Amino acid sequence: MDYREVDSTSEFVCRLEHGGDWRAQIEAFADEQGIDAGFFYGLGAVQDAELMFYDQDRTEYDSLTFDEPLEVAACMGNISHLDGKRFAHTHAVLSRPDGEAIAGHLNAGTVWAGELYVRGFDTELKREHDEPTDLDLWDI
Repeated sequence: MDYREVDSTSEFVCRLEHGGDWRAQIEAFADEQGIDAGFFYGLGAVQDAELMFYDQDRTEYDSLTFDEPLEVAACMGNISHLDGKRFAHTHAVLSRPDGEAIAGHLNAGTVWAGELYVRGFDTELKREHDEPTDLDLWDI
């Protein structure tokens, strides 16, 4: 395991803008606040969503699109740099009215309502290519 100790520099509570994109708003907020590394938790609802699932055998993402209202039962992720831009690596558990849950990497979703807790760290984290997984992971 690779690791690095980090200190927190800031903590925020946020309300996402209705009609905006969930992940894009987190990235824009990180830009605005100069957060080069951090962690976040969120909840709320989206009007639609695109989830990604990484196929470990093919080392490729598959996309699933849901054009329906969904509750964001849990959302968590981290902020770092990817290809020179701030990137919000976002995972979510979404639920349908009958309680059925769907989950994965939240690539996009139109916000109906959203609330976040964001904790910024005192360091910059960059994502670098990891050969065994073919993913861009933290360069610790």
